[in-house]
Amino acid sequence: MTSITKSMHEDSVCTADYRETPLWLDDISDPPSLPDKPLESVDVAIVGSGYTGLNAALETVRGGLSTLVLDAEDIGWGCSSRNGGQISTSVKPSFQKLSARYDANTARGIRREGETALEWIEDLIEQESIDCNFVRSGRFHAAHTPKHFKDLIKEAEQLKQNEGIESLHVPRNEQHKELGSDSYYGGVVFTRHASIHPAKYHRGLLNSAIEAGVHLTSNCAVINIEEQKQGYLLTTQKGPVVAKQVIIATNGYTSNLTPWLQRRVIPIGSYVIATEPLPTALMDKLFPKDRIVSDTCKVVYYYRPSPDRKRIVFGGRVSASETNPKISGPRLYKEMCRIFPELANYKISHSWMGTVAYTFDETAHTGSHKGLHYSLGYCGSGVSMSSYLGMRLGQKVLGKAEGKTPFDDLPFPTRPFYTGNPWFLPATVKMYQWRDQLQRQYAKATTAKLKTK
Repeated sequence: MTSITKSMHEDSVCTADYRETPLWLDDISDPPSLPDKPLESVDVAIVGSGYTGLNAALETVRGGLSTLVLDAEDIGWGCSSRNGGQISTSVKPSFQKLSARYDANTARGIRREGETALEWIEDLIEQESIDCNFVRSGRFHAAHTPKHFKDLIKEAEQLKQNEGIESLHVPRNEQHKELGSDSYYGGVVFTRHASIHPAKYHRGLLNSAIEAGVHLTSNCAVINIEEQKQGYLLTTQKGPVVAKQVIIATNGYTSNLTPWLQRRVIPIGSYVIATEPLPTALMDKLFPKDRIVSDTCKVVYYYRPSPDRKRIVFGGRVSASETNPKISGPRLYKEMCRIFPELANYKISHSWMGTVAYTFDETAHTGSHKGLHYSLGYCGSGVSMSSYLGMRLGQKVLGKAEGKTPFDDLPFPTRPFYTGNPWFLPATVKMYQWRDQLQRQYAKATTAKLKTK
């Protein structure tokens, strides 16, 4: 036991069986056996075995193309089995911001794709008979100051007017009907948002891909991709592969294998903990309607009950620079107990992290660069969008017109001298954390002063 882990146990933060693996992996069996060697020649080679890669693979193989999926780690090792299992409408920039950047029609199309992706993934799960605890639980988006609550109400009204998105306004005096915490100042419920067991969903996609005839090889890093006259030569750890077409589906794990893409995505670690099993009465008090939750902090926290409502899964970023689960676990625990003081009597059983990919314009991107197809940059909200755009990417490779999306070949910005190492991130995160904390403290002091009058 390392000194850090020992300290965590001595401080009673962790259970005796604490693990630094995702909670989600406890609920699935060992993966099916896969071929140890990749195919030597295929129609389509896909680099990355997460939601994007598997959904693209399902389209291409069912469209009659021999399809190979390669991953440097175990299949699904990345954020597809490490995320919080929350599904929103996936598009971060508002209609107003997108209209200013592009035009109203493009903005409307991009925003609509967020809703389409959410509807589509529900249909996919039903069609593929994937048992993954998909529930339209609704999201409580909590305001961390009174001002942010007013802003939320205004934004919700604009969403209803411009996009037809329904929501419920929850003032602070009714907050406990949605969330058993006094740390917020009301919020908005987006009733159509959903929750999912991310590893079960991935396993269902994997089983469908195997059944459809996709060839998957794990622990087979792609070292180089070289364009040839009639396709591409992929140099891998387990031998060469010749492919007519290549899909890059690496998202937060994009490397110098594809330097052009690496310069356009910002890898950001997202850290998650899970509590030990909690009493039913306490869970019912804290999450009376089984909502998924996020807040208006710039450095956002997101959390939810586990599908069996026995644990709380709590995620966010708690350090300016990247760290590891040993360090992030106690820090997330502290923030969780700030929101739910009752949880100070309980411990955490799991702490883990995954890497998501942000873009400089906070928009997902899909298209083709020098013949390589890609879809990535989901900005931390990609369960449905990565799946949906992966499917559309597969359709594009098949030459289908329905593969076209409003995200296709949008200007994909980078920054001068940026090569994939986000040196600017620690200072930015630290500034946002400082601002969030000041705003919370000011709101708390102001509220207390009003109560004394």
